[in-house]
Amino acid sequence: MKEIDEIKAIALEYGQRQAPSILAKGEGEDAMSIIDAAFDLGLPVIEDEVLQRLLSGVGIGEEIPESLYRAVAVVLAWVFWLRGDEPADKVG
Repeated sequence: MKEIDEIKAIALEYGQRQAPSILAKGEGEDAMSIIDAAFDLGLPVIEDEVLQRLLSGVGIGEEIPESLYRAVAVVLAWVFWLRGDEPADKVG
């Protein structure tokens, strides 16, 4: 099990912009707060250290870079499947 100071989290948002964007990110206690909030809201939480590292350079509120579309699309497809949603249901 990881020590608290080793934990990192990034929250993604999709549907308000043309591309997914970073809603929140943090390390240690901040990361645990993000994860706990996601669980409290019934949002899916995945553990993917490679994707977390790739997204760590993107600022809060910024859209993800095009080079990461495919990786994030895999995560979003899984989330849509879990919830029984269709991607078109969430895109304005």
